[in-house]
Amino acid sequence: MGEFLNFIYQGYKYKLYVPGEYHVEKQYPLLVMLHGCGQNPDDFAAGTNMNELAETEKFLVLYPDMNHPLHPRDPAGYNPFGCWNWFLDKNQHRGEGHPKLIYEMIHEVKSKYRIDSNKVYAAGLSAGGSLACILGVTYPDVFHGIGICSGLAYDAANVFFLTDPLAEEAKTKMEKGVTDPYECGNSAFQEMGENRKKMRVIVFHGICDTTVHPINGLQVITQWAQTNFLIGGGTGLADVTPAMVKSDMINGKSYTRHVYYDREDEPLLELWMIDQMGHTWSGGNPSGSYTDPSGPKATEIIWDFLNKHQQQPEEKRIESPVKQLRGNTVKLLPPPLDQSPAELPATTSVQLPADNLRPSVTLPVQTAAEKSTEAEVHPSTEITMEPQDESPSKTPKKNLFSTLLSKLRKK
Repeated sequence: MGEFLNFIYQGYKYKLYVPGEYHVEKQYPLLVMLHGCGQNPDDFAAGTNMNELAETEKFLVLYPDMNHPLHPRDPAGYNPFGCWNWFLDKNQHRGEGHPKLIYEMIHEVKSKYRIDSNKVYAAGLSAGGSLACILGVTYPDVFHGIGICSGLAYDAANVFFLTDPLAEEAKTKMEKGVTDPYECGNSAFQEMGENRKKMRVIVFHGICDTTVHPINGLQVITQWAQTNFLIGGGTGLADVTPAMVKSDMINGKSYTRHVYYDREDEPLLELWMIDQMGHTWSGGNPSGSYTDPSGPKATEIIWDFLNKHQQQPEEKRIESPVKQLRGNTVKLLPPPLDQSPAELPATTSVQLPADNLRPSVTLPVQTAAEKSTEAEVHPSTEITMEPQDESPSKTPKKNLFSTLLSKLRKK
């Protein structure tokens, strides 16, 4: 095995995993791993098994640690629960707060080790997943792909502690999602500025996540679809229609995988929704916190997506009979917010607000039959969303999520 080293940068601790076969004459990929609330680098490394994969695949792993003492000059850099403060404005811009800190940590690692600048990635869980999303927006010239597990879209919340000391706005967005994920996409496009470039993004979210509602996983995809669409010269709203939707079972849990292609026919975005999984790292090691040992192994899938652009090896897959999906068909099984995962029925379906995925500009996509084998979605979990009427009399967006949550609570 390699070395798991301790460092401190400007008062922040971080750990760095260096594989045993590191050679100074070669350049290596670097993956930044951002832990969730109540975690630390050792815990996160143990739960994800990322160091073991790094040893096999020969890449370095940087684990920044948010467990930072309160400093009067940097209140945005402190959180009593060890969470990355993704919801503060200072931590959502280039050259400020957490993004600047992570960027400078990367440069310090580059000063000690040979890193391939074209293979720098970020991934995280929960608050760390939200920060990974922010890093893709604020430093698109540094990161070449991001993985977001149980996170939120860019600019999902903007908390001002003097008027919202308990960050209620952030909690509301975690429970209900944002009002308009397309607007989040527009904000991300503006924030990128002259460094704009399309970002490859993979999202994992548990259907039974009662901490960060699973609608946020879909909204992260919508945000990035809009951002990438605008970067590609599009106008209006991106059509968030997957080129392929596939339902299968891996390691004891069923899942649905949505794949989105860009104009160059590349698999730019992926969304993995895991059935009967809560606020955890899918396929993780129980020696770490917030992990579920069953289900698709997020660690391997994320790395393959970011670095190799490959699907999971076929021998690890259990294939299902297939049929073609047409139109804006998305499988999403959000849990009632007042039930724990153990209380949930095997299948819970919900009608999403169509306006939330309303397309006005159609992107060229290939059908599932053209890209791979087609996927079967059980009739009880298939949700077809039709575009809404564009007239001024349509239901206001601000009421859609309250309606959705009301329906969920009744279930």
